Amino acid sequence: MNRGALLKVVESRYTRTDLPEFRPGDTVRVAYRVKEGNRTRIQNFEGIVIKVKRNGYNSSFTVRKVSYGVGVERIFPMNSPLIDKVEIVQRGRARRAKLYFIRALSEREIRRKLRADRKRIGQDQERAKAAKEAAQATEGQGEAQE
Repeated sequence: MNRGALLKVVESRYTRTDLPEFRPGDTVRVAYRVKEGNRTRIQNFEGIVIKVKRNGYNSSFTVRKVSYGVGVERIFPMNSPLIDKVEIVQRGRARRAKLYFIRALSEREIRRKLRADRKRIGQDQERAKAAKEAAQATEGQGEAQE
């Protein structure tokens, strides 16, 4: 087995598939495990995704928020075991892949540039409804068999 094939096998084993599909412009809430002293707690970081770097196992995404008037950006490795969950708060429609230009904009200008993507929000709601119905159907089948 050559090096490339071995890397592919190892990376596929540790690649996360439980994260939702999101794009630059979406507002996400990332629950990240932080170790403080001898205890671990979950810290939420909510902001706009300004960059998604897709590089196989080394994929990452950058989230930006403004906290007390100061812009804060954090880069999260996509496959990090420290990420507890990623929740999509709002879908945004961006016309760029990298949203570095929002660093210079005010909150109001950012909202104007990144309007809510109503089409993708509707698709998310339909998927959630279908998943809920499927869960209820499988639950009903389990009761019928007993």
